[in-house]
Amino acid sequence: MDQGLLERMFKLSQKQTDVKTEMLAGLTTFVALAYIIFVNPNILADAGIPKEAAIASTIWATALATTLMAVWANFPIAVAPGMGLNAFFAYYVVGVLNLSWQVALGAVFFSGILFLILTLGGIRQAIIKSVPLNLKCAIGVGIGLFIAFIGLKNAGIIIADKATFVTVGHLTAKEPLLACFGLIFTAVLMARNVKGSMLIGIITTTILGMLVGAVPVPKGINDIISFNIPSMTPTFMQLDLVGAWQFGIFSIIFTFTIVELFDNMGTLIGLTRKAKLMNEKGEIENLDKALTTDAVGTLSSAVFGTSTVTSYVESAAGIAEGGKTGLTALTVAGLFIVSLLFAPLIGLVPGFATAPALILVGALMMAEITHVSFTDFTDGFPAFMTIIMMPLTFSIANGFAFGFVSYTFVKVLSGRAKEVSLIMWLVSLAFLANFYMRLH
Repeated sequence: MDQGLLERMFKLSQKQTDVKTEMLAGLTTFVALAYIIFVNPNILADAGIPKEAAIASTIWATALATTLMAVWANFPIAVAPGMGLNAFFAYYVVGVLNLSWQVALGAVFFSGILFLILTLGGIRQAIIKSVPLNLKCAIGVGIGLFIAFIGLKNAGIIIADKATFVTVGHLTAKEPLLACFGLIFTAVLMARNVKGSMLIGIITTTILGMLVGAVPVPKGINDIISFNIPSMTPTFMQLDLVGAWQFGIFSIIFTFTIVELFDNMGTLIGLTRKAKLMNEKGEIENLDKALTTDAVGTLSSAVFGTSTVTSYVESAAGIAEGGKTGLTALTVAGLFIVSLLFAPLIGLVPGFATAPALILVGALMMAEITHVSFTDFTDGFPAFMTIIMMPLTFSIANGFAFGFVSYTFVKVLSGRAKEVSLIMWLVSLAFLANFYMRLH
């Protein structure tokens, strides 16, 4: 593609970036996010969706939604089927309620329509604008801790424990030891301002893993490339809208909508602030376009045959490498399409090799803590709840919820109800209603 065209499309000079930086950032995000190609289909297969079709629908839904985010919103953010939402799809809607995956896709489609209505009506934008700046900064910090927690878990540096819930892993085992090497190695590269340090760290750790037997070594061309491209024919346009409507549109779709709505909002707030797409007043440029992209992406994911798409926190890896425009996201989308051929090679990159990048991104995002004010307890306590509940509940949406609800009630019960907007009240009540429905 012509460099002048890229300059005009993505305003590279205005954003103080260049093609090389953006494409390297896109490659970094892709490597951090590529696990979704394998994880999401496995979860969807548990719901009865043919695995080959699930692989194809995951890739194409991600490529389409991320391309829209790149070209329409000019954001360096990848969009893919959301973890957590896919589990709700497979293990609750299909597993517990015993509905077919076609009905579940119908519910995803209806939630996409709701997203689009809320976006075109300006409601989603109004909700984001209503979030106090202190909470917006806290969301970035919470996402940083959440990303770091995922990285530590994927590395095996921390593991589950019956007595303490979480504890230090077996650090002398190959995988955690390699992850620790990758963490220190990449941190040193970053400290020395080496361009592409995260990607270099991921590749080096993977190769080292091959040398010590922790990662399989490619034995032939079939371990690198495959021309048996998966087809999504079995899932394309198979959604059951009538079944979703007849079952009870409110019960399933409300949860899909609330969880995705605030998971995506929290991610957008945290990542756009990190990418310097948010001004000093907390306003995000091209927010309408980004939210419209999310809604259209959700509609297309249902048509293709996968669960709801959302903005991905792993995009922070590319942003940390200097990604500031949609060219970063467009690179990610292109690599997802290429991955249809190179799925075997991508599968060789282990979780412990990408984990250090996530941990370091978490460290970088902690810088936002300097912008969080704790001097006023009615502001500081909700910020704390937002930060702490994201990693501890393993959910950005839950952290968002605890922040909103605590802000609303602490302000009101402290005699400062005038500081709480009507939107904050309504959103807090929606969160409480969602918590009630999920518990019952």
